[in-house]
Amino acid sequence: MILTCLTAFQMGIVAGMRSMLAPAFVSHKLTHMDTQLPTDSQLRILNSPTTATVLKVLAAGELVGDKIPDIPDRVVPISLAGRILSGAASGAVLTELDGHPAEYGALAGGLGALLGTFAFFHLRHWLTHEQDLPDPLVALAEDAIAVGTGWKLINQREIVDVYAYNS
Repeated sequence: MILTCLTAFQMGIVAGMRSMLAPAFVSHKLTHMDTQLPTDSQLRILNSPTTATVLKVLAAGELVGDKIPDIPDRVVPISLAGRILSGAASGAVLTELDGHPAEYGALAGGLGALLGTFAFFHLRHWLTHEQDLPDPLVALAEDAIAVGTGWKLINQREIVDVYAYNS
């Protein structure tokens, strides 16, 4: 369970960098697995290929929108709340798929999102304001880290097929 919660925490960090990437990766993974979330799961909507497509479009839009100068900072309360919810939902799905209580993953993912939001906000600010790096360049580097990390996390190991064992 520790590995599962660590993965949920790390996926939360991805949500802190780009809020829509984490659920897009999780939903994509769900639509490409034989195993689905249980019918009583509150996050079962992520099983849908339509949901996966919508989340991918939203994630792509966020990658583009992040480069717009007048977009509010990720640490404003509404944006921060969205990132925490994104990380919590993604983490909950990952732990639920591994046969563990979703609450543990939600907590780990939410905490990861909180940490990722502030860490990457301050890192980006430091790089652009104190090191005089161009913001678009730093933003693209952050995009690459978020996409690469999310892709690696969601594909690093096969999620245990607990529900197949219980059938």
